[in-house]
Amino acid sequence: MPLHYFWLLPLGFVVGAYGTLIGAGGGFVLVPILLLVYPRESPEIITSISLAVVFFNALSGSIAYARMKRIEYRSGLLFSAAAMPGAILGAITISYVPRRLFDSIFGLLLIVVSVFLIIKPGAREEVERLCPPNHRACTVTEANGTVHRFSYNPVLGTTVSLIVGFVSSLLGIGGGIIHVPVLVHLLNFPVHIATATSHFVLANMALTGTLTHIATGTFTHGLRRTLMLALGVLVGAQLGARLSSLTKGAWIIRGLAIALGAVGVRLLMAVL
Repeated sequence: MPLHYFWLLPLGFVVGAYGTLIGAGGGFVLVPILLLVYPRESPEIITSISLAVVFFNALSGSIAYARMKRIEYRSGLLFSAAAMPGAILGAITISYVPRRLFDSIFGLLLIVVSVFLIIKPGAREEVERLCPPNHRACTVTEANGTVHRFSYNPVLGTTVSLIVGFVSSLLGIGGGIIHVPVLVHLLNFPVHIATATSHFVLANMALTGTLTHIATGTFTHGLRRTLMLALGVLVGAQLGARLSSLTKGAWIIRGLAIALGAVGVRLLMAVL
């Protein structure tokens, strides 16, 4: 392994820790860094590397969240099934997107999501409500005894997950930066349950996108870089899950918003 690849190991650790903490997989941090460090690489190579790293990050984080009993599995499986077709289509579509257009789309998306979270940073208050006829009721009991009761519209959840699967695979970001706000603000998930369930969905979605990249032959060009990043995120994700227990939900959302905005602006500056 060439020495110039070893700097990716600590980068993977940071991406894994922060991505797991906010339930976003870390791809939204990794992709712009790779775009800046490897300006001559095609979007499909960058996204294939990032998506594979997101899988290892989400897998490690999901194991940690499973121990905490924060994952709502039935919803996670439902959203995963909806997201997988979108992930396949996104992985195939990326080869037709020019690099400059890709950078612009990615930067704008980050800024839009950041502004939304800054305007509406808080989650809905958890209170007992009657479950509407078209909603699915959920109860999640964490390992520490905390009980969460909420309900959501499964049709809206699966529709959004399909879109998230396509966009996340297209951009190589895993989709957590979109999925977590949707789970919290549109589907009534408590923040900590949203981050854990989102991570579970990310693992399935990123694996689907990565297998598609392998089938098309794109992934082989970034194998060594992916290996170094993956080693870092596997460890970092465990730390991120532990830190989530010490972090309030509102601060998780604010941290996500600040990171997205900063990265989006930096990426657009590079394009312009």
